Amino acid sequence: MSTPTPNGTLRAVRMGLLMSQDDFARALREAGERAGAPNDASKRLVQRWESGTTAAPRAVYARALESVTGLPIESLGFAAPVPEARLASDGHGGHDLEARTAGTTTRGAQPTARASTPSNYSGVWLSRYEYYSSGRQDTFTGLHHVVVLQHGSRLTVRSIPGSADSQLTMDLTVDGPVVTGTWVEQTADESYYRGARYHGAIQMLAEPTGRRLSGKWVGFGKEMDVNTGPWDLVFQDASTNKATLAAYGRRPESA
Repeated sequence: MSTPTPNGTLRAVRMGLLMSQDDFARALREAGERAGAPNDASKRLVQRWESGTTAAPRAVYARALESVTGLPIESLGFAAPVPEARLASDGHGGHDLEARTAGTTTRGAQPTARASTPSNYSGVWLSRYEYYSSGRQDTFTGLHHVVVLQHGSRLTVRSIPGSADSQLTMDLTVDGPVVTGTWVEQTADESYYRGARYHGAIQMLAEPTGRRLSGKWVGFGKEMDVNTGPWDLVFQDASTNKATLAAYGRRPESA
């Protein structure tokens, strides 16, 4: 029997979030509650994932993992793909996959297919917003490549490292063509805004193709005045695998 391969990627992501294994398990349970799909994540389960003893999570945990980390399940270092049948199920039955011994195969286990229809927004998008700087008395444009993950009517948006100096997150809800939610941007320490954290609300409308979201943001400025401006998300790629995210880990070439 072969020795399980530790999942160093998942451990690095958890540590990057500054979470202990207990904290991470708690965040997974809370994500499940918010999504209406409760789970029983525990410190012991996180240990089994990180040690490689459990090769892949079942669907209810996969969705929570994506929500907490802001990364697709394919980018979290699991040795085996999450079976498609389990991802399609909202049930809580079954067990996580145990690590396989050498020479064995999992029949029917396929990587999760990402839908490319307009009703599924998962993929890589170009985020573009405009804001007025009172200090510089000019209008500027913020550009990020972001990965969007959809769980039912909820969208989790996270900027791809390397695509901008600042870190951008959005938590959105889809209701027909209307997309509403909140945004947070952590600016870089060496930037004009010296590591300031900004946040606010956003509402957008989806074009009929589902490949462009356009709307307005609202938030507070440095002097606590309420500001607003346009914000667009433009579809780039339906894939969320490691190679695709790495390819978009660069500054956008244009708006």
